[in-house]
Amino acid sequence: MPCEQPDSGAAPARYVLGVDVGSTVVKCHVYDRAAAVRGSSCRKVESLHPRPGWVELDPEVLWSQFIGVIKEAVQAAGLHMRQIAGLGISTQRGTFITWHKRTGKTFHNFISWQDLRSAELVSSWNNSLLLKVIHVIFTVLHFLTGNDRYLAPSFLTFSTHQISMKLSWVFKNIHEAEEAAKKNNCCFGTVDTWLLYRLTKGSVYATDYSNASSTGIFEPFTKCWNPTLCNLLSIPMSVFPSVKDTSFNFGSTDSEIFGVPIPIMAVVADQQSAMFGECCFHPGDVKLTMGTGGFWNVNTGERLFASRGSLYPLIGWKIGEEVVYLTEGSISDISTAIKWAQDIELFTNVDETAKMAESAADCQGVCFIPGLQVSGDDPYLCPSFMGLKPSTNRNHLVRAILESVAFRNKLLYDIIVEKVHIPLQTIRADGGVSNNSFVMQMTSDLINKKIEKPANADMSSLGAAFLAGLASGFWTDKEQLKKLRRIEAVFEPQKDSEEYRPAMDAWLQAMKHSVHW
Repeated sequence: MPCEQPDSGAAPARYVLGVDVGSTVVKCHVYDRAAAVRGSSCRKVESLHPRPGWVELDPEVLWSQFIGVIKEAVQAAGLHMRQIAGLGISTQRGTFITWHKRTGKTFHNFISWQDLRSAELVSSWNNSLLLKVIHVIFTVLHFLTGNDRYLAPSFLTFSTHQISMKLSWVFKNIHEAEEAAKKNNCCFGTVDTWLLYRLTKGSVYATDYSNASSTGIFEPFTKCWNPTLCNLLSIPMSVFPSVKDTSFNFGSTDSEIFGVPIPIMAVVADQQSAMFGECCFHPGDVKLTMGTGGFWNVNTGERLFASRGSLYPLIGWKIGEEVVYLTEGSISDISTAIKWAQDIELFTNVDETAKMAESAADCQGVCFIPGLQVSGDDPYLCPSFMGLKPSTNRNHLVRAILESVAFRNKLLYDIIVEKVHIPLQTIRADGGVSNNSFVMQMTSDLINKKIEKPANADMSSLGAAFLAGLASGFWTDKEQLKKLRRIEAVFEPQKDSEEYRPAMDAWLQAMKHSVHW
């Protein structure tokens, strides 16, 4: 087998691996110097639902899938592991686990970013007197100092997507984790941290700035874990890993895993990785990912914008002295809704959906309400169809689902234009739903902007590979990476956005009827 390693005479390292551990699949691509994919492998991620609203991943299954796709992709490329110059790992954000520092034993399964177990805790905190007092204190501090660092806490609210509340839940409800933390024997890690720990057999316990900033517990202004928030939520500071550069030599995989050590040259959060893969390197560059969720990211360069409403600041990546900041807004349940429609047999193949939507002149007043609003501000929103009639058919239902994606893109884009005072440049889309021409064209029409779609929609894998390649010297600089971009399609506005006004107004009205169900 190609994955078995000869003792000598192996070909030189001429390839990099980009692995993307997403919410629905784990993918590995083998890239050559032209950033062409030479071999791939993909495995489905199976979520566990032990209780209503709970979403977990089995760590041992995820580990097996991760190792499996790497071996399969290298084999598919007809290569030996010795030919791999470096490994870059992109991971879903907001999913975490805790384990015992000495034994490595996990205290629970991975708790997914989609998990709602902290909903009651979130509601209790958001309605608490203490949080109102915090708002007042930081509003005064911001007024007196003008420092944007105090702006975000002045209207701090918690959500079920944030790790902070779920980690607080762990220490309140899992006795073994609580006891280990008291003795400084508890490790916290997002998916990247846990994989690093396993790949190096416990010798590396770290994360990078992009993943750390995505936890909501890491302070992007000071670039440190936030002691104030941790004290507030009774989270021990001792549980957090060290934070390293994004494009960085994290060490090598233990030789027993793949037969030879493979340098781990980058770990990066998936949305920031997709941003890097799209070569959105300049302030004002915009990336739109439409996968399990939808994410709009704006490169704000060296400027860190404090949270404003539905938008929040992130560290995009840190490479040496360079720190690039992003502003992000999110939309939940995009491909999830499309997959549900497939499961109930509204269509057979997802590739049919654009033609089905286009075959209907409109939705005949049918509106689809997704599971969560923009930025997930109502965990109790009721997913539903409204406006059903005897004449409603599958095409109308499919079109309503796809229109809801475009409408939410429009809402979030308008917030970005209002709040982010940077001229927006190129908009580049990726993710599985970017392959849907109906959604892409309607989004372009609604925002009245050109949207580029790359030839390869797996930008998170490519971004991780790019970052690993830079750290290993496989590629020289970002200018070289920009020359490797391949654009498959460009969607330009074809209709006036006002033509969609009646349908969008009806959809917004339907949304109002579904809140706090």
